[in-house]
Amino acid sequence: MTRKTILAGLILAVLTSGMQSGQTEQAAAGLLGGGKVTQVGYVVRDIEKSAKAFAAILGVPVPKWELTDTVDKAHTEYLGKPSPGRAKLAFIELPNIVFELIEPVGGPSTWRDFLDKKGEGVHHLAFEVKGLDQRLAELKAKGVPLIQKGDYQGGRYAYVDATAQLGVILELLENY
Repeated sequence: MTRKTILAGLILAVLTSGMQSGQTEQAAAGLLGGGKVTQVGYVVRDIEKSAKAFAAILGVPVPKWELTDTVDKAHTEYLGKPSPGRAKLAFIELPNIVFELIEPVGGPSTWRDFLDKKGEGVHHLAFEVKGLDQRLAELKAKGVPLIQKGDYQGGRYAYVDATAQLGVILELLENY
């Protein structure tokens, strides 16, 4: 088991366990929409190979992958600038969480940067939120800056860099 896997598991356990105080509960709801992890994102080099391997181990059907939209539709921004970076995505829906496989394609993105620097592994923990812009401002004020954002059919997403505080990137999903 790698250090990244252990760290992600510990973070997941802490974030999904019962809150200890009203103040902690309020902070989680304020920043992360209630603190419930809805998705774990895992960056891979070969989505077809990885989807087969994960499906075999998890005992689920092999998920089909889809390609994210182009920058003109997704309005993708990476490090504050428009980016043509895209990804192949495959979703494995488990009873308690969605496991997302991500293969970077094309230009600069948080996925490509992660894969190039760290290799395959847990990229992010995702939370569904309301009021994405307000949450991003609050997180920025706490030293958790925006890395990448964009739109998808039915909503929008934002990745924030919580590696200094938590050792992992967080994704905020706002569905319409």
